[in-house]
Amino acid sequence: LAIKDMAGLLKPNAAHLLVGAIREEFPTLPIHVHSHDTAGTGVASMLAAANAGADAVDAATDALSGTTAQPSLGALVASTAGTDLDTGLDLHEVSKLNEYWEECRGLYAPFESGQKSGSADVYIHEMPGGQYTNLLYQSTQLGLTGQWSQVKTAYAAANRLLGDIIKVTPSSKVTGDLAQFLVANNLSEEEVIEKAEELSFPNSVIEYFQGYLGIPPFGFPEPLRSRVLKGRTIDGTDGLSCFEGRPGAQLPPYDFASSKTSLEDKWGADKISPHDIMSHALYPAVFDEFMLAKEEYGGVGCLDTRTFLTGMKVGQELDVSLEKGKNLIVKLISVGESD
Repeated sequence: LAIKDMAGLLKPNAAHLLVGAIREEFPTLPIHVHSHDTAGTGVASMLAAANAGADAVDAATDALSGTTAQPSLGALVASTAGTDLDTGLDLHEVSKLNEYWEECRGLYAPFESGQKSGSADVYIHEMPGGQYTNLLYQSTQLGLTGQWSQVKTAYAAANRLLGDIIKVTPSSKVTGDLAQFLVANNLSEEEVIEKAEELSFPNSVIEYFQGYLGIPPFGFPEPLRSRVLKGRTIDGTDGLSCFEGRPGAQLPPYDFASSKTSLEDKWGADKISPHDIMSHALYPAVFDEFMLAKEEYGGVGCLDTRTFLTGMKVGQELDVSLEKGKNLIVKLISVGESD
């Protein structure tokens, strides 16, 4: 049994109570607990779960742990050493491995979200750990810098408007999109319901109410759903305003052969693999952007991470391995001034 706490809401006492009750009822059932450390209680909660009978808990190497990631592996190893829950891992060896990830994280510093510490208000807004950092970055890109606290408050309001849904990709994205919409347009929950027929909601919100993600366990909230969908129909259907049941059941079979032919005609037969066909089926727009980038810049997989992310410095020399036995020496002599 996997217990997935995607927002890090599982507190120590609750973890002990939940896992303990399951273990008492099912003595031989393997139990695996996954959580996030957004509030800073992750290590305590995982220790409580382990003491209550969990067989496995998720953790992250110290350099990548904490906040919206998983609790610290090193802390769990050290805390259980010499007890009945001893992991058998050597803290010194774990620390050596962590040194590599400390250096590695530095390479990706430009992509950090900017979150500096844990935040206990996750117990109020219930934002999943994986989305917290993404939404923080997106809010900045949308011009909502300085309004992060309002976005978090709006996230809780958006969740209520959507029917207190289970928030995991992609439903968490719908909630985040609606939260940003509320802040950007200075809307209250009451105003959203009252003006739903005239508001230009994000497409993800409209598709949620049309049933693209299926039907929520507690159903769709009314009258909001009816007002949002008034006058709207689903493209490719005979005037259907929303799906009944699982949306995938009403989709025609995907024509992989036709997609293969179309992609080969567009990009060249030698550039399309079965993996590419599947990627295009799942994310057609993203796949096209990826192929355009490959056409413009070529294959960049041969570059080391630091060079790929930050570029070369004047005087720097690279030894690039294009294929077995074929190396290319690249040196940046100078960078001219832009026009």
